[in-house]
Amino acid sequence: MSQPTAPPLVLVALGGHAFVKKNARGTIEDHETSAARISEVLMHLVEREYRLIITHGNGPQVGALLAQQELARHEVPPMPLDVLVAMTEGSLGYILQQSLLNRLGERKVRRWVVTMVTQVLVDEDDPAFQEPTKFIGPTLSERESERKRTRMGWEVAREGGDGEWRRVVPSPRPLRILQHRMIRDAACKGHIVVAGGGGGIPVRAEADGRLVGVEGVVDKDLTSSVLARDVGASLLVILTAEPSVYKNFGSPDQKPIGAVTLEEIEALLEAGHFAAGSMGPKIEAAIEFLRSGGRRALITDPDSLPEAIRGRAGTHVVGEV
Repeated sequence: MSQPTAPPLVLVALGGHAFVKKNARGTIEDHETSAARISEVLMHLVEREYRLIITHGNGPQVGALLAQQELARHEVPPMPLDVLVAMTEGSLGYILQQSLLNRLGERKVRRWVVTMVTQVLVDEDDPAFQEPTKFIGPTLSERESERKRTRMGWEVAREGGDGEWRRVVPSPRPLRILQHRMIRDAACKGHIVVAGGGGGIPVRAEADGRLVGVEGVVDKDLTSSVLARDVGASLLVILTAEPSVYKNFGSPDQKPIGAVTLEEIEALLEAGHFAAGSMGPKIEAAIEFLRSGGRRALITDPDSLPEAIRGRAGTHVVGEV
């Protein structure tokens, strides 16, 4: 008698504003409302008995922590950026796992949810350390930015070249997820795992093997791709603000992309269809996942996910058969 086939292992990468919508204040009520909404969407995957790993962004929350530290710097010692990422991994993971547990309880589904504070190995010689480009924290006046540069050693730049001044930090590429075996083991036992929050905590390895935190942030979508590879996921789902990926996005002749091969999406990326600051990293993440052996990547928005899972919506990128 043949053994029953295990349900697919799926990694879902939530968009950067999954917890706080643009222009929202970022209260705990804002976070809980957003978590409830995304949890309801994820129940469509639970109903299919998929084994789930969930990653998420943390941009607004890290920015808020940086602002709080700035205001309290004379009263409380500030923490480095890697610690702030860890703090948001814990707090956002708590909010999401509680919401998921409540949705599971309502459906009388006996699955547990766990949050994994996740470390991501990066190369200390990554060129990103010489050219910081990732904007974090609140906007600054030109005078404030110069003061931060001289007194605190910050790198600052104008967003978009002529926009507001903000702090910039390195964003090295992720090489490996250190806790990937624990994440996979928990997911394969049926638990829902929240991991890699905010791209995970960037760390480098010393010559003696000791791990050291890094002042920087890792792109959430690239971390999701590496984690999906490391755990052997068959499907990578990237949730974003649009129902699908578009050719010529934002122009009068924009056109949604449905099913596409790895070769075709690589050609579209090379042709400049996907902006570096928005859809570009998501496309790169999908490509890297498929190049490393993944079977399928799906890019869509939360509202379209139920139909996209059935192949009726979203952008599906498939690797070699």
